[in-house]
Amino acid sequence: MSEAYDRGKIEDYGRWREFSAGMWAWVLHKFTGWVLIGYLFTHIPVLSTAGTGEYEATLQTLEAIALVRVAEVGLLAVAVFHILNGVRLLFVDLGVGLEAQDKSFYASLIVTGAITVASVPTFMQGVF
Repeated sequence: MSEAYDRGKIEDYGRWREFSAGMWAWVLHKFTGWVLIGYLFTHIPVLSTAGTGEYEATLQTLEAIALVRVAEVGLLAVAVFHILNGVRLLFVDLGVGLEAQDKSFYASLIVTGAITVASVPTFMQGVF
């Protein structure tokens, strides 16, 4: 006979404090993956109009909006984190760095932040 495991109530928000770095890595990896899928499904229809005057006009209009530029920086951060965490997971699956999973997750966050911050001047060029 198996013992029942008390998972607590769904309303017990205190359980989030118990999340380890590995759980946060998993949550962020899934979230960034869904964001990238959503971006691709909205990006493909826009690209289907390429070669028309409407496409160029749409791009020029969007690039003039500061919020769109900020969203592009966010998209870069999402993509960079997803890539770096994916490489980290590949190494973990291969048995490399198993004892340093937390450190490698934090390193991927720091590198993502550094790349994102370094890209801000490029994305915001001509907006302000």
